[in-house]
Amino acid sequence: MPKIKTRKSAAKRYSITGSGKVKYKKQGLRHILTKKSAKRKRKLRQAATLSPAEAKRARQLVPYGK
Repeated sequence: MPKIKTRKSAAKRYSITGSGKVKYKKQGLRHILTKKSAKRKRKLRQAATLSPAEAKRARQLVPYGK
């Protein structure tokens, strides 16, 4: 059976944890930071996990996720 190609754009955005959850970096921390509070920016720095429905779709894009 042939290997499945990885969507490289998705591989750069998502990483799979040891337990199988899909981790990603939150959006909104690149520019226009002056109007955002320090608390909001601090929360945006933390990685988040995708919901189970979205994670299922992401795992199809990154079949051999590390």
